[in-house]
Order: sequence, then structure tokens, then C-alpha cells
Amino acid sequence: MTHPTLVYRLHAIQRMFERKIPAKKARQAIETGETIEDYSDEMSSPSRLVLGWRGLRPLHVVTADNKEDNEIIVITVYEPDPKQWEADFRRRKK
Repeated sequence: MTHPTLVYRLHAIQRMFERKIPAKKARQAIETGETIEDYSDEMSSPSRLVLGWRGLRPLHVVTADNKEDNEIIVITVYEPDPKQWEADFRRRKK
């Protein structure tokens, strides 16, 4: 099976531009990161939050899987706020 194609939603492209996050870093996060939340029950296709790293800085990428077309759809990309996330950036603070 070939690697899935990454498809960036317009929202993701806008946010990456605003946040100065290169597409290369988003791709790296998806390829080497870990799924920390599963949103599949909330969305129409299997979806998840991936934690990756941009050097020493954490990066969260929300994706949806389109298995039929072998695509990963990038919904948004952001650096998580340490005020909202535990120190490991894997769990939200309560």
C-alpha cells in the first residue's frame, strides 16, 4: 500500500500561515507523532489529534482519514497552549 496523500483544508493552510508552521513540520508530526485523542465518534470519518514535535516545541495536528481515497485530511495545526495542556502535551488540564 502506498503512503496516504496529505490534503490540507483551507482552514489548516490559513492557520499554518498565521502561526508560521511549515507544511513539512505538519507532515513530520503526522508521520512520526502519536495519536493522543480519538475523535472518530464525534466526526463522520475516523479523526484524531496527533502530537508531534517541531524541534523542542510541541505541535498538535487534527486529522481525518479518508481510507477510500487513501488520504489524510489535515483539519488544523497548532502549538498547544501550556496553560491548557499537561507538561507532556498529551492530556488536557482539568
